[in-house]
Amino acid sequence: EPDAGTIEIGGKVITDLPEKELRRARQKIGMIFQQFNLLDARTVFQNVAFPLEVAGHPKPYIRNRVREILDLVQLGDKENVYPFQLSGGQKQRVGIARALVNQPDLLLSDEATSALDPQTTYAILELLREINRQLNLTIVLITHELDVLQHVCNNMAVIENGRIVETGTVEKFFLNPESDTARRFVHIIDHYRDKRNV
Repeated sequence: EPDAGTIEIGGKVITDLPEKELRRARQKIGMIFQQFNLLDARTVFQNVAFPLEVAGHPKPYIRNRVREILDLVQLGDKENVYPFQLSGGQKQRVGIARALVNQPDLLLSDEATSALDPQTTYAILELLREINRQLNLTIVLITHELDVLQHVCNNMAVIENGRIVETGTVEKFFLNPESDTARRFVHIIDHYRDKRNV
């Protein structure tokens, strides 16, 4: 629950919903975690199927939907594999598949690439961009990595002490930062680039 204000998604103020409706609304919000949060004793298929099982969907639907999503994240050949047998990038793809399986209206990505090496980060960002394009799905990326912001985002919001202090296009963020946080970030990048060019 927010300390103040409201949360609105798709024109609906979800902070005003009764508990039962709020639970239904939460099922339409996918979440990708930084540390994957996979169930070690379950296969890739079972990890992705879990939200559908909790929602009470029939087994044939679950089977078809999970396989469809695993193909989308390019893990169709890994459905019987356990998390310990996967690379970090593959684990994050399982996390993305699990977040997508309930056909969310919104996908939240909480520092989803911070535990990955640069090459894997690039591959995951490309996958998220393709998901955004193919499914026409809004993705909210929470990140401190400016490379992520530059590579995959269209719009940004800067948060200082829990308050949104600046919004706009990513281009505006780099060319004309307004907030102290944005100016600090851009200054660090400019300083780093200058040092590399010496």
